[in-house]
Amino acid sequence: MTIREELEQREQTVLKDPRSWSINSRGREREEEESDMRTCYMRDRDRILHCKSFRRMKHKTQVFLAPEGDHYRTRLTHTLEVSQIARTIARVLRLNEDLVEAIALGHDLGHTPFGHAGERVLARKSPYGFTHEAQSVRVVSRIENGGLGLNLTYEVRDGIANHSMSAMPSTEEGKIVRLADKIAYINHDIDDAVRAHIISEDDLPIEPRKVLGFSFRERINGLVHNVIEASSRDGSVGMSQEYLQAMMELRAAMYRSVYVGSEAKKEEKKAEDMIAALYDEFMSDPERYLIPLLKERLLSGEEKPEILVCDHIASMSDNYAMQLFTDLFIPKRWTVM
Repeated sequence: MTIREELEQREQTVLKDPRSWSINSRGREREEEESDMRTCYMRDRDRILHCKSFRRMKHKTQVFLAPEGDHYRTRLTHTLEVSQIARTIARVLRLNEDLVEAIALGHDLGHTPFGHAGERVLARKSPYGFTHEAQSVRVVSRIENGGLGLNLTYEVRDGIANHSMSAMPSTEEGKIVRLADKIAYINHDIDDAVRAHIISEDDLPIEPRKVLGFSFRERINGLVHNVIEASSRDGSVGMSQEYLQAMMELRAAMYRSVYVGSEAKKEEKKAEDMIAALYDEFMSDPERYLIPLLKERLLSGEEKPEILVCDHIASMSDNYAMQLFTDLFIPKRWTVM
């Protein structure tokens, strides 16, 4: 018996829902030989963790664009916080922690430079639309590994594709990540905004704080407990209506005071203009600008140039996009040699 088979047997004694067992996965896009040491979900987690798109998230905006200071969240640290919250919930509910972790680590791989500001520009510019959820699936299926993708299991791809509040994953593990994402970003964005003196704790509406707590720690702890209690009671992963409403009220307050028009967003219009200028320039001559993998797909007629240009831009870090914009559009000083 291999180590993997021992792990699969252990899952069957520990995990309460057979749908969570690795052996019951719906499989990969392409068949491949199983690992002798890792379950399919463990392999998916490791493939995501080691891919280039995952590393680039350390230089992609969460909320604060190019902040001064080392303590503000980036897209990568957000991802790690989502993973930690989701794993805690999965372990207590006796669901598949490896599956949860793989979904959580991969859910934001398709985010653009400058976060949602870049996403809005590509959604507006491309006639085919653009969402970071769909792009994350595209990254793991069509872009990483030299265009071969990571060949992830159906369950991981489904969880990544459906982690927004407007969608619903097909697995309980995907539902955990869907809630953990909101728990993480609403609360850590509050924490960052308070640290930056954009708001104070007392600026937040009092009623949702009465429900969720009066500090970052209290709110995270309360929300995680509520998900566990509500899910155990109802037989499916979810949150009580009272806690969900309170969380969304805090989210609405953040939109009013931080996400739109605040000091944290004062440079956002410049970022949007930058992404728009890059898109227009690339579309003027995509064969010139696209990286070799995307250029090959362009020349073969395999995919539309608008989609490939979005692939190229979405893959950039904030720093790379700014440097490329500078190289393309900012005049260089002329000196006599």
